[in-house]
Amino acid sequence: MNVCLKTLGCRLNEAELEHWAGDFQKAGHAVIDQPDGADLIVINTCAVTTEAARKSRQLIRRSHRRNPRAKLVVSGCYGSLEPESVQTMDGIDLLVPNGRKDRLVELVHEELQDVTMPAVATQPGEPALFARGRNRAFIKVQDGCRYRCTFCIVTVARGAERSRAEAGIVDEINRLHAQGIREAVLTGVHIGGYGSDIDSNLYRLIDRVLAETDIPRLRLGSVEPWDLGDEFFTLFENPRMMPHLHLPLQSGSDTVLRRMARRCKTSDFRALLASARAAIPDFNATTDIIVGFPGETEAEWREGLAFIGEMGFSHMHIFNYSRRAGTKAAALPGQVDPDTRKRRSRELHALMGRMKRDFAAGYTGRRSEVLVETSSAGREPGAYNACGYTPNYQRVRIEGNGTAPAANGICPVRITGYDEEEECLTGTVTRG
Repeated sequence: MNVCLKTLGCRLNEAELEHWAGDFQKAGHAVIDQPDGADLIVINTCAVTTEAARKSRQLIRRSHRRNPRAKLVVSGCYGSLEPESVQTMDGIDLLVPNGRKDRLVELVHEELQDVTMPAVATQPGEPALFARGRNRAFIKVQDGCRYRCTFCIVTVARGAERSRAEAGIVDEINRLHAQGIREAVLTGVHIGGYGSDIDSNLYRLIDRVLAETDIPRLRLGSVEPWDLGDEFFTLFENPRMMPHLHLPLQSGSDTVLRRMARRCKTSDFRALLASARAAIPDFNATTDIIVGFPGETEAEWREGLAFIGEMGFSHMHIFNYSRRAGTKAAALPGQVDPDTRKRRSRELHALMGRMKRDFAAGYTGRRSEVLVETSSAGREPGAYNACGYTPNYQRVRIEGNGTAPAANGICPVRITGYDEEEECLTGTVTRG
């Protein structure tokens, strides 16, 4: 059976897709990229915003139109929050809510006619990630969240916190490394809360992964800033721990943060970044910002914009606030009008462009070890184009002549500049 896996949304959704891909392969099925030749299509939906829910519906409909003969399985947050809506859509053969998604491959075999486990199931010769064109592994370490930020629907969709055992995570990373994966990213809904239900914590987990695996690069997904203390940064003394953290700020105004029910003040965030930068060479911070949260005044917006600029992020995920049914924020007074949200978003994107240029300027002429993700022939004879990421998660376009650096390899690169159109560093392979 040919299986096509599609996802929207967060890295956790991607980690779940990778897990399913491996399970389908172990059961003897083939994982393919496009739905056209698939016998089974699995879609992991998102519902973090109303726009994400809309895109989830679009993806379901488009997949069915492209291949109406394929069995169609839907899972994820949109499917869990609005099951009645999903079940009325044409073409869906099975809905697997978040509470059962760990058994998705098993449920497919049990509940769908004409989808059976092959008589002889063998371990796949090609790792599932490579079959899907990926060479960075997302490792799901936990699910669910204990907090209730007023804008967030994901905690409702994902439920209570549940942590995976440390040993299982270590074993998964070792298996993926043996298959050729060079970089692992630990991810979850609230990874800073890892271990709260199994007498462990994130520091202990990372320390064990670094001690019991040899994977060259280890990263973290999004981490809430209030979950990190100064001791945490000592983990980065190990050079395999990549010097980058995605720390969601959401707003640079303390009064807006209170309405969001965030547990971190701007002064706390400032101190945290200062500690990280003092402890970790070449540390890079990225963040999330919500524009136009209910009640956000012009003064609050200006205050927030100034604070964000002060923090010197290299990148931001910028979200225009939109009402999400089921969240406390949907009922808050002072909903900001669309034109104001769009204007503020433009201002924030302009600030992000300046911060990205400023951050990149400090790297021209420097050498960095780049994990190459793609490599192909260039336009001119003998030329090549490659792309990859520095340890602190800066994207680099590598150009040159001769033998191209191999995809999934780590090579030394001299940074030569910054491409504003592509918003990435540029560089050449160096041996010196």
